[in-house]
Amino acid sequence: MLQQPNSVIAFITTDAILANTMAGFNLGGRKLLVFANGFEFWTRKEREGLDIAAIISHSEIMAPAGISLLRTLQDDKNFYPPFFILCNHKTDNLLRIALQSGVADVFSFPLKQAAMEKRIDFSISNWSLLQNKTAGEIFRPYRKKLVKRLFDITVSGTALLLLSPLFLLITILLRLESRGPVFYYSYRVGTGFYVFKFFKFRSMYVDADKRLKEFKHLNQYDAANNLATATDGHDNGINLCGECRAAGTGCMQPLYADKNQWCEKQYLFNRQADQGNAFFKLKNDPRITRVGKLLRNSSLDEIPQLWNVFIGDMSIVGNRPLPIYEAEKLTTDKYALRFMAPAGITGLWQVEKRGKGEMSSEERLMLDNTYASRHSFGSDIKLILKTIPALFQKESV
Repeated sequence: MLQQPNSVIAFITTDAILANTMAGFNLGGRKLLVFANGFEFWTRKEREGLDIAAIISHSEIMAPAGISLLRTLQDDKNFYPPFFILCNHKTDNLLRIALQSGVADVFSFPLKQAAMEKRIDFSISNWSLLQNKTAGEIFRPYRKKLVKRLFDITVSGTALLLLSPLFLLITILLRLESRGPVFYYSYRVGTGFYVFKFFKFRSMYVDADKRLKEFKHLNQYDAANNLATATDGHDNGINLCGECRAAGTGCMQPLYADKNQWCEKQYLFNRQADQGNAFFKLKNDPRITRVGKLLRNSSLDEIPQLWNVFIGDMSIVGNRPLPIYEAEKLTTDKYALRFMAPAGITGLWQVEKRGKGEMSSEERLMLDNTYASRHSFGSDIKLILKTIPALFQKESV
């Protein structure tokens, strides 16, 4: 192997033991540098002027640090070094998606050092040739057809224009009632594991998360005490729900608004309380603003998603975008297909749910896969027409 003393292989991982193991590999004399995530990698690359020969990402294929990171680098940074994925789960279908998306190679555990060394060095040394050979075969992430994109822009743009007086009124009311930003956002995962900011109107006080324990005594149901107590833990000033504390990961579903942060799990938990959840209910919950309660009851807190549609993060019709911690769990062959369709405000499962009571997560995921494999502009129009009467059903869809 030729020595490449100035060439760097970026290894993206948070596993120190794995990083130490990889440091012992013979990578053609190239230096292995470890980065915790894609953001740290790009920041250091630009600041230090690193000569990147390749990237190895310790991630599942369909996770955010997998092909989503590759696409981000290609689309936003115009950056095309060999990109390798080191993962736990590799099926024929996932491997096909990875390779068609431009991934140079995929390795799975247990590691086979000799084979990895040869394949990584060969790909790096012959990358220009390999790129030219497969240029016509590279799979690109889902791109909206022109007619669908024009439809999304027309509908969302018209709605935003017509609703602009309402936006202004809500903004004024929120500003008059409480301090804090008008909008908040959480990170959602859409098409091809693309991560974007998902906007809503703020309906709670910005310190609502911290005030949960303060109002625990107002709970109408004794059974709720255990649930409320489960949020007593903190992480950098953020109250944690029981699930996040047990996982030891910090808040898995944070909300953001300017410099404020709170937990969406508690936000949704409290929203269920407004709808009569039998396990936790605060009468006239003090954490919700009066304007916020009106927004929730009328679902007007959701309308900023029209902006997500207008700028292209979402579509009017598609699979609902998921929180990052949920999307990272759906990396198997069985569920990956749902991310190959547009993210949308309404979709197949919302229509199918109407009149059928609660739908299991398994049923929802299967319907998401069905939409991903069969959707068309014509079927989107039919779903919109079916969604309109669903809005007037007692059961929310």
